[in-house]
Amino acid sequence: MKKKLVVLTGAGISAESGIKTFRDSDGLWEGHDVMEVATPEGWNKNQELVLDFYNKRRQQLKQVQPNLGHQILAELEKDFDVYIITQNVDDLHERAGNTKVLHLHGELLKVRSVRNRNLILDWTEDLLTGDLDENGHQLRPHIVWFGEEVPALEEAIDITETADYFAVIGTSLQVYPAAGLISYAPATTPVFYIDPKPISIPNIRNKVEVITKTATGGVAEMKIKLFELENL
Repeated sequence: MKKKLVVLTGAGISAESGIKTFRDSDGLWEGHDVMEVATPEGWNKNQELVLDFYNKRRQQLKQVQPNLGHQILAELEKDFDVYIITQNVDDLHERAGNTKVLHLHGELLKVRSVRNRNLILDWTEDLLTGDLDENGHQLRPHIVWFGEEVPALEEAIDITETADYFAVIGTSLQVYPAAGLISYAPATTPVFYIDPKPISIPNIRNKVEVITKTATGGVAEMKIKLFELENL
């Protein structure tokens, strides 16, 4: 039976494909205050701005491709039972070939009803005011905004609790509740932490292998170490 490799990914892995990280050093996202485009309050204040922002992100996503980091994680499915838990809203893991991907913060290529969060539709083009669900309610980006609950969190915890290996790639471990997932990994589970500027992980029980590299180089090194541990 294949060992279970659970991987938590953040903006850092998509940055190498050309997608800007969620927050630049000035606290802006693609030039916008995140509170204006990624909160329910921002949506209520200026729906047109929010729709335009995500329409541009959706168009940008069509122009980029999975990078080597994504590709190696997909290749690891040959030897491991790989589960990707991602904070990213892009589809680069899926395009690279990973088959088990859980999006904690929603998906850019989906929309949902403002009245029913379980009414979710695939959506690849611009979303406009007047695009309605089957009951006549406005559709909104299928994104978990600041201040909203994370519906996929319980599933993510369940996946993490049975990990044989756990990896953290390209995330600052500052955005909760996603950052707290690592605490649910079994104490005996080895952890790989890939980041060019790693932080200290508080109260960690596990043995942590820190790989101070960007995602592409770090995932390649992690693959070597995993194969050594498994004698593959």
